[in-house]
Amino acid sequence: MRIIQAVPFALALVAFAPSIATTAEDGAARPKAYVFREYGAPMDVMHLEEVDKPVPNENQVLIKVHASSANPADWHRIRGVPYLIRFDSGLFAPETPHLGIDVAGVIEAVGSNVTKFKPGDEIFGVARGAFGEYAIANQRRVAIKPVGMTFAEAAGVPVGAVTALQALQDKGQVQPGQKVLINGASGGVGTYAVQIAKALGAEVTAVCSTRNVELVRSLGADHVVDYTKEDFAEAAARYDVVLDNVGNRSLSDIRRVLTPTGIHVLVGGGWLDGDQLIGPFS
Repeated sequence: MRIIQAVPFALALVAFAPSIATTAEDGAARPKAYVFREYGAPMDVMHLEEVDKPVPNENQVLIKVHASSANPADWHRIRGVPYLIRFDSGLFAPETPHLGIDVAGVIEAVGSNVTKFKPGDEIFGVARGAFGEYAIANQRRVAIKPVGMTFAEAAGVPVGAVTALQALQDKGQVQPGQKVLINGASGGVGTYAVQIAKALGAEVTAVCSTRNVELVRSLGADHVVDYTKEDFAEAAARYDVVLDNVGNRSLSDIRRVLTPTGIHVLVGGGWLDGDQLIGPFS
């Protein structure tokens, strides 16, 4: 059994529409954004404030935000747990108050070295400050939004879909005909993972709760395990890849359902109520 940790962030598909900009006393419009300056519970430390309009550098684009989505990466950054994350975001307090990663919107300005985009382009991707009216992003981290996709739909794609793709294609090395089990198939990463695994030609078993059985089946799952009624670790089936978005099972449980050369890919999970120091790295 091979154990691999993929990107440890799962997506919660929650569309976020920023508020309308206000006008300062001097007549200049100042945008608003949700910011935080201390670690803690989101509702306690997040505040909607007027901020300076961000200025992109030569390799960045300025985005007028139309929609964003919240995911556990934002939750962990706000709370500062597991504590290991503070070595990147600030040991005792956040070094930057900007919040939000997933974004969809319209490019308002581009840096001098930006060649792929122009003002007016509708894009989606990963940015800094997506929980505000304006965000900035490196040109390599955004893409043109598909014509038939709404801004809200596009904002739910970046972290979740890329995490699922990385976990299955790059880490799990899923091949046509293989059997793949997805634990936590109805979450942000899980819903993408079911569809991606099917696109890669795998036979997919999805694990979820009763209320989501029809959802994951509609996404293409070949088999659905309702964890409130049965335990996938006790079944006879064996899998070439187990993608675990929950982290609520022991390694012995996972080993039991893997083939001798099977791969276990862990995507975050198991750290909301776990080790506050290093979380899923423990």
